[in-house]
Amino acid sequence: MSHSIPDLDAIGIKADPGLADQFRREVANLLKRNNLNFPGAQPVSFSAKHLLELQKEDYYVCEKTDGIRCLMYFAEGDPETSPEIHYLIDRKNDYRFVPGLHFPMPNDDTFQSFHIETLVDGELVKDTYEDGSTQLKYLVFDCMILDGTNLMHRTLDKRLAYFKEKVLKPYNAMYKRFPEEKQHRAFAVEDKSTQVSYGIEMMFREIIPKVKKIHGNDGLIFTCRSTPYKIGTDEHILKWKPPAENTIDFRMRLEFPLLEPDSDDEADGVVEPYYDYDAMPICHLFVMYNNADYRLFGEMYLTPQEWESLKALQMPLDDTIVECYQDDKSRWRYMRFRDDKKDANHISTVEKVLESIQDRVTEDDLIRAAPAIKTAWKKRQALEQQGSSAAADRRPTAAAGVSVPNGNGNGVKRKFEE
Repeated sequence: MSHSIPDLDAIGIKADPGLADQFRREVANLLKRNNLNFPGAQPVSFSAKHLLELQKEDYYVCEKTDGIRCLMYFAEGDPETSPEIHYLIDRKNDYRFVPGLHFPMPNDDTFQSFHIETLVDGELVKDTYEDGSTQLKYLVFDCMILDGTNLMHRTLDKRLAYFKEKVLKPYNAMYKRFPEEKQHRAFAVEDKSTQVSYGIEMMFREIIPKVKKIHGNDGLIFTCRSTPYKIGTDEHILKWKPPAENTIDFRMRLEFPLLEPDSDDEADGVVEPYYDYDAMPICHLFVMYNNADYRLFGEMYLTPQEWESLKALQMPLDDTIVECYQDDKSRWRYMRFRDDKKDANHISTVEKVLESIQDRVTEDDLIRAAPAIKTAWKKRQALEQQGSSAAADRRPTAAAGVSVPNGNGNGVKRKFEE
């Protein structure tokens, strides 16, 4: 079953440059940063050294969905017309207003209140079912800001717990009471299913086969439980792909042959050299070093049949972002164009992908590593429990008539305020 990538322009209304800049500044202020670039975390490619990393730290794993990565910004709108507004932020840092979304606050039986100053991270996918029906879903895998409170320094499990309890639970309760309203929403919102890192075999045997049928899959994402959310490249988010699918996004520039005019050309009045746009060009591949600083990396190998297929796409091909894989002869081959990206991979990313290609980690390698990862995880867990028990033993014993606080000075600890 083939799967189509969601069309962002069919889902949301793209903000004009002035409005988009206003929202970029709002989000930057919310995050307390000066940089207006895309504020999402970016993974690094998985290599053999990361098998040890999975033993050293607690990681969660989820399937790598074949969709569109977007942040979603919950903001306050016009009290008269649209009091709450929601924007999807793609990797090009474009903002698209999505109508028809509503996220009520907890403990509001009227479902009239709503979240603002909230930023979540996720992926938009298009599920396709056996009967041919489809459903758009936004799968949330992190929560950065909730109602103006920065959660980025908290552990991943705490960040997700906040989102599930404060956002997803009342959202689901609303649609349970008013199921007829589902038809009016632009897409459904769910949390992305995650497993502990040593559940790798279950991911390969059970979860990935299911999601491949629904919305496609191209690997796994491992995210460290204990490290904070980091904008930009995060060494603690690991992107694993099957060796054949480790790819690089290049900027492609075409060089067509330059022909000298022959006698027929001269008879037609052509006396200057000209480019032969009917011939197959050299496909130069560039990678980014700094903003607007692109340097030649190599060439993309094309067969004549592949070139005809690319021409048949009826789209501009020069100066586009193209995703390439390396074949068994170490040649870069066309996989797809990346219309969702405005820049090629940075050289630092390219080097990490090359490391992954040269230092391949297979599905079998991951499954073989799972027992050692589990043993290390359980050992850390036992040590943490011992530490908690020792701390409890050191608490003062209550004398008669003396109340002993439970560690936070206010009686019972609230579930999500750790």
